[in-house]
Amino acid sequence: MDIKINRCSWPGETLLMIEYHDKEWGVPLHDDLKHFEFLVLDAFQAGLSWLIVLNKREAFRIAFDGFDYSIIANYTQAKIDLLNNDASIIRNKAKIKATVSNAIAFMEIQKEFGSFDRFIWRFTNFKTKINYCENMTQIPVSSPESIEMSKELKRRGFKFVGPTICYAYMQAAGMVNDHLTSCFRYNDCC
Repeated sequence: MDIKINRCSWPGETLLMIEYHDKEWGVPLHDDLKHFEFLVLDAFQAGLSWLIVLNKREAFRIAFDGFDYSIIANYTQAKIDLLNNDASIIRNKAKIKATVSNAIAFMEIQKEFGSFDRFIWRFTNFKTKINYCENMTQIPVSSPESIEMSKELKRRGFKFVGPTICYAYMQAAGMVNDHLTSCFRYNDCC
């Protein structure tokens, strides 16, 4: 007998999306390397489906040196040209260039705050903001926190960090719990 698991509807029936939803999305994150990975992936997702990004995630990991911001910050033009011609990733020159400059800005924040994690969680007062959404239409695409985060990241030199991208990042990093209240992951991510 198959037991139906109640989960958010957005993963659909795609195994990769289900795995991401069930294991990563909304889990409070406190690792700087993972924070940078999520920022990169959310920036590349802008204008595309999340499934496209997930399908290319491992290729991104290889192409961008494991999302190691200290390596990415020192990319040469030759490396950027290789990335611009790498068919295994999403080839968007502006987003690739932004990833490099974002790595530099990311490390500046680390110097100032001791870690990016300590800086970024300030936007939710160091705790997960819990929403009580019963259906997908109730899930917002931005919030006062993501708007403020976007302004501050842009002020610090980040690119591709608009309020919607910041909100998607907050969802992924567990800064906001937008699992539906009926989802089996809801209580785990509170």
